[in-house]
Amino acid sequence: MNVQTVTSERKELVTVTGKRKRLFKFKGTVLGPVLAFIAFLSLWQLIPLLFGIAPFILPKPTDVIQAALENWTLLSPAIQITLGEAIIGFLLSAIIGIFVSVLLASSRILEISIYPYAIILQTIPVVAIAPIIVIWFGSGFNSIVIISFIFGLFPIISNTLMGLNSVDKNMQELFTLYNASKWQSMWKLRIPAALPYITAGLKVSSTLTILGAITGEYIAGIGGGKGGLGYAITVAAVQLKTPYLFACGIASVIFGIVFYLLVSYLSNMLLKSWHESAMKVEK
Repeated sequence: MNVQTVTSERKELVTVTGKRKRLFKFKGTVLGPVLAFIAFLSLWQLIPLLFGIAPFILPKPTDVIQAALENWTLLSPAIQITLGEAIIGFLLSAIIGIFVSVLLASSRILEISIYPYAIILQTIPVVAIAPIIVIWFGSGFNSIVIISFIFGLFPIISNTLMGLNSVDKNMQELFTLYNASKWQSMWKLRIPAALPYITAGLKVSSTLTILGAITGEYIAGIGGGKGGLGYAITVAAVQLKTPYLFACGIASVIFGIVFYLLVSYLSNMLLKSWHESAMKVEK
């Protein structure tokens, strides 16, 4: 057996091994969850049939799908309204949260003076301050966006501030050695180094702003075709339209997952060229 034949056989072995690893990875990451989901839906479909449970108590998946299709003219606008409220709340929390964090990180006195109030704001139940928000800004879109903004603000401030204060000391000393100003160090060292923390805060905030929008619609939502998913859930619960209630809840879950995945994708795109956490994801 010559050297060329041995090399060829080794290449074939490596190729086969690589294919097996990819197949195993596919089964573990895709096939497993899909099978579990199918099993869950099958069990959910069978339990009401076997025990004779009425649809208004526990609807079957087919009942939920039928209710979503029958009420699509109501469900679709509700999804769009909640989508708009959550996105605006998320953008406001991202912009204001990062701006406040930079200000706090730039001055130790500001951080000690203001950051405790951000923690207090996070601990206050939104239900307690929501009536005040409604009194100040009225029922509907404005109040809901503000409640969504409050939900998503603290994770961004907390994570961003942690990242800005976790810069490598050797790099800080290097910037000091080159007589960099405070704001030069902020924009060229601290903010880039804090990007992984910022993106982590954005991921958490993306789900919380959706929760905030739906919660705000419970409290400050309005009807007349201007109510979002929270308002639709409230109406469906009052009218005992349980299949439609499930449809609204599942729509909000799907919306939250898609929003989170979108923010995660943008975060990986931002970090993949230089940060090892995103580079590992890309492997």
